[in-house]
Amino acid sequence: MKSLGSRLFPLVLLVLLAALSFWLERATRVEGGTRGGKVRHDPDYIVEQLRLRRFAPDGRLQHTLDAQSMRHFPDDDSTEVAQPRVQFRKERVAELAADTAWLSRDGKEVRLSGNVSYRRRGARGEPDTTIATAELLVLPEDEQARSDTQVTITQGNSVIVGTGVEADNARRIAVLHGRVHGTIHRKPPRS
Repeated sequence: MKSLGSRLFPLVLLVLLAALSFWLERATRVEGGTRGGKVRHDPDYIVEQLRLRRFAPDGRLQHTLDAQSMRHFPDDDSTEVAQPRVQFRKERVAELAADTAWLSRDGKEVRLSGNVSYRRRGARGEPDTTIATAELLVLPEDEQARSDTQVTITQGNSVIVGTGVEADNARRIAVLHGRVHGTIHRKPPRS
């Protein structure tokens, strides 16, 4: 006949394992709820040294995006891009750069921040046009952009500064807001 200790040993071992499992679950629990990826703002994938190219139906290069890194977040389906550099190739080459960019889940809203700059090459010997600001909201489908921070527009020696801007690329209109001031240099007339 087996002793009482040898019969109880498996039962005591199971109780200890259950207690240890219960303690481990409590010790690793995140405060405030579940530990699922939908609750935390952690990236589900990261891409380093990104280069994207978009082509027109006829095969011409439309624009390129180069970035240091891109992170996608599943909790809000947003994307953050570090050091984005976009080059557009329409009638004139234009470049857009910032320290960071945030893209909404549907891509209809892009927020650029930190040293935002836009440069469009001049046509027929004209100087380049540059726009610099700290933040810029871009609505790509509507071809619109706006900022509530200081905006500086430079073309050659001409400089205009405002405290905000609304731009409509489709209508080729940019409206500066706030206290706008600047200096415009004109070429002397040809004789």
